Amino acid sequence: MGRNGTVQLRVVGESPRPPRRQRNIDRRPREYLTPAEVETLIATACKRNRYGHRDATMILIAYRHGLRVSELCRLEWSQIDFASGLLHVARLKGSISTTHPLRGVELRALRRLKREQEPSRHVWITERSAPMTAGGFRQMLRRTSGESGLGFPVHPHMLRHACGYKIATMMLANTRVMLRGYLARAVGCLPLRSLVAGHPIGR
Repeated sequence: MGRNGTVQLRVVGESPRPPRRQRNIDRRPREYLTPAEVETLIATACKRNRYGHRDATMILIAYRHGLRVSELCRLEWSQIDFASGLLHVARLKGSISTTHPLRGVELRALRRLKREQEPSRHVWITERSAPMTAGGFRQMLRRTSGESGLGFPVHPHMLRHACGYKIATMMLANTRVMLRGYLARAVGCLPLRSLVAGHPIGR
């Protein structure tokens, strides 16, 4: 039976059509994570198993630097400058490679990871001493989100979107502060609340 109530005929011996992929909107409410949700994922990953620190650090770095899953899994120690606190991001899919600053929490997490795991040029190593694959990270993130209590499945690109969401929120907050300062100077240092209250629309 078809979607509109029509009968669909199939040739004998013909393989059935694969089921349609479920739409993203039917699986999760949005395509990004809030900072609080990212912190929940990191805390959950830390407690999951003996590789919790590695998994939590992967989530942190992907979120802070807006990395694609392929860019994250290809990360090598040569791209990390501990002395200067810098990360060289090798972008894929035609994007522009750049250098990002590493904050204290990231540097401490990466130093601990390098100290505890066996030597390798790759940053993320599995229990078989092989580099972490994109599929392995997706599976880890899906299991972590299931145990975190978020209530919806999480895929790696949501961490990239979460980075953009946080930057946009910060830019909006900064724009509001700049606008308040400009208006206060323009009207003789009046508070913005007084300006709005004195406007005909604000009365």
